[in-house]
Amino acid sequence: MHGRMPLPKEVTFVTFDVYGSLIDWETGVYDAFAREADKDGYTLSREELVPLFMQTQQDIKAGSYELYAEVLRRTAVQISRELGWPLEPSRSGFLPDSVMRWPPFKETNTQLERFKKKFETGLISNIDDKLLGLTRRHFKTDFDLVVTAQQVRSYKPDPAHFKECARRMGTKKGWVHIGSSYYYDVEPCLKDKVPVIWLNRTKQQLDPGQKKQTAEVKTLLEAAKLLGAA
Repeated sequence: MHGRMPLPKEVTFVTFDVYGSLIDWETGVYDAFAREADKDGYTLSREELVPLFMQTQQDIKAGSYELYAEVLRRTAVQISRELGWPLEPSRSGFLPDSVMRWPPFKETNTQLERFKKKFETGLISNIDDKLLGLTRRHFKTDFDLVVTAQQVRSYKPDPAHFKECARRMGTKKGWVHIGSSYYYDVEPCLKDKVPVIWLNRTKQQLDPGQKKQTAEVKTLLEAAKLLGAA
């Protein structure tokens, strides 16, 4: 088994993944699909939709870079076909249009305020600037640094987000990242030697050969306590 990368002795900068860590994208995506499918008399299963959404957009993002809004449109069309719901491509904008309604987790704003009082904070997200701007209306705190897929023209787990974040901070010293996806956040952080707290809300189990995250928590409150912000 691989050893864990330690937390910095003095944490000064904390970055967050957004969707899955601060925003409940699963509820947002399911509600958007269910609302649109209902117009055609189709009923969708959340248990079937969420894994299909994750795999479909992962495949699309592995190709050449395009704005996340377009990734979502293509995802909507592909999923509808796989589920036997014949969605007209002209209607696929329902999915990017729904991002502004994807809800924050109940603890998000309370915990962000705790982190903000103690550290500089940032967002590192696989999204475009316009859609993230709509999401940020849900947050009561501001951030010192924001890196999006649009800015680096690639998608995590490609390391460009984290390299750009380090460049803007001027150092990796004192930096900790918090993310909910092992694939999109934990793995690239470990490869780039960035201490990472895995916010494992869904209680995912690692395979024996996967490298261990720096720390694992179930909630942002646990992460705040771990870093001395709560």
